[in-house]
Amino acid sequence: MLSALIISMRPRQWTKNLFIFAGLIFSQNVFAGYLFLKTCLAFVAFCVLTGSVYLINDIVDIKQDRAHPTKRMRPLASGLLSRKGALVFAVLLSLISIVFSCLLSLSFALTALAYFILMVCYSLYLKRVVLLDVLAISTGFILRVVAGAVLVEVHISSWLLTCTIFLSLFLALGKRRHERVILESGSAEHREVLQKYSLTLLDQLIAVASASTLLSYALYTMSEATVQKFGSENLKFTIPFVVYGLFRYLYLIFVKEGGGNPDKDLFADRPLLIDVILWIVAVGFILYIQ
Repeated sequence: MLSALIISMRPRQWTKNLFIFAGLIFSQNVFAGYLFLKTCLAFVAFCVLTGSVYLINDIVDIKQDRAHPTKRMRPLASGLLSRKGALVFAVLLSLISIVFSCLLSLSFALTALAYFILMVCYSLYLKRVVLLDVLAISTGFILRVVAGAVLVEVHISSWLLTCTIFLSLFLALGKRRHERVILESGSAEHREVLQKYSLTLLDQLIAVASASTLLSYALYTMSEATVQKFGSENLKFTIPFVVYGLFRYLYLIFVKEGGGNPDKDLFADRPLLIDVILWIVAVGFILYIQ
């Protein structure tokens, strides 16, 4: 049962919670020991919270997951974990996470609570409403960034938040397209909202989101406020890594029929992984060493 519970909490997808570190990194406080430890603890708290959200989501989607070619193997859909047991653990884990978050920071706890409420609403209703489903996912990423920022009491650039909005929309739309393609005529049986998306619409939305991500990141690196904050114009030299990363992910979506699991795609595709690592190294060098 413990093994089934851990699998249902989807630890592989906890990488999404790394967005919490954005405030720490871009405020140049990575080497501030106390703030770094505090952010690491916040990351753990968010992982527990998102784990409880995944449990709730699987409880709501158990019937649809059984009709999915791969999701039918999930513990709840396959019967390895009972609904009652999953619900008890979901409530317990969410309470533990929120209480622990209060010990770190009240503002952080309120942001985490807002994220939890949003994701529960997503599982129960928003995922069935066309366009609002991907916007809800995007808002979840924004709340991660905001949570990390209020935790260390720093201001997050509006451009950086804009980048987060469009990047998360890009990833969410890529996932919708993957589901629409892989499930074909049976897509509506798995996820009701998929029948409201056409491939043409998804392709156009992905194009808009990817272009907006690139543009907002470029404007962020070259904005006067960014240059003054970091005392350098060199952040613009990281733009090529973002360009390649977006293009490579588009290649995975449209040629390799990927995009269903961004975290899996990241670690499975070596060129994309290398590009992300190089971007991290470049940003780290510009912000902390030069």
